[in-house]
Amino acid sequence: MHNIGKSCKLYRFEPTEGLAEKEAEYLEETFAVVAINYTDDGKEEYVCYAPLEFDAQTLETAKQTRALHLPSYQEEILESKNWLKENVIKFAPFEIGEFMIYGIHEAVCPSTAKIPVQVYAATAFGSEHQTTKMCLTAISELHQTTTKPHYILDMGTGSGILSICAAKIWNKDVKILAVDIDDEAVDVTNNNAITNNVEDCVQAILSDGYNNPKIKATAPYDMIFANILANPLKEMANAAYQNLSQGGCYLISGFIDNQENDIIKQHKRVGFSVIKTYQMENWRAALLQK
Repeated sequence: MHNIGKSCKLYRFEPTEGLAEKEAEYLEETFAVVAINYTDDGKEEYVCYAPLEFDAQTLETAKQTRALHLPSYQEEILESKNWLKENVIKFAPFEIGEFMIYGIHEAVCPSTAKIPVQVYAATAFGSEHQTTKMCLTAISELHQTTTKPHYILDMGTGSGILSICAAKIWNKDVKILAVDIDDEAVDVTNNNAITNNVEDCVQAILSDGYNNPKIKATAPYDMIFANILANPLKEMANAAYQNLSQGGCYLISGFIDNQENDIIKQHKRVGFSVIKTYQMENWRAALLQK
């Protein structure tokens, strides 16, 4: 990574329904840091950071020579002594449910009576996003109302925040397998687990959905979390049902209001019942049971 402590260039790509694997891999290998924001209509917005010497013509050439279909983008200069800290990893501490979430840029945890969780989330899913907050609310409620789980699967773990919060709220007396298709997210999750002293009960692995054999070997799970997007949720509904123990809870999020009925119908079709739904702005979450 070059020029990490100085000003940099930022490339903000037009939000899409989701980049193909070839295009997503190209951005990861080309830019110093790649972050994904999720717009209010559920689309992915890639925000990429590069050193000042980066030439945008590189992108145009790649479109031609590698037959890439990249979204249109805007370029800007970020003037900063430490652009990574000031523009990528920084977010305001917040309390939600039984947790206090704060970033690695904070010297100390803000004063709180809640469970402190410190995360680095530069290139993984936004830790202060509405879907994350709804999931943390649901996990806090599960802590109050359900039997302590022994095995949890976190599908599409991102920064690992749900896994880490679950480990902390159940006092490390749980084994959690955190899964993501992005190796950067796997690294971030494992590092966040170490930061929060829960590395003995949180293990992050690389997998495209449920395809890693370790997932099946550890099943069935007492709980599964999936804070992802609508289409993957529908595609993996049956796999989630098959890997969940009878009576187990399935917490899903990452879909918006006009997708809710379709998501719920699909999960009922494979056998889930709905315990509770959540809403924050136009984002939705649901707690299901097998």
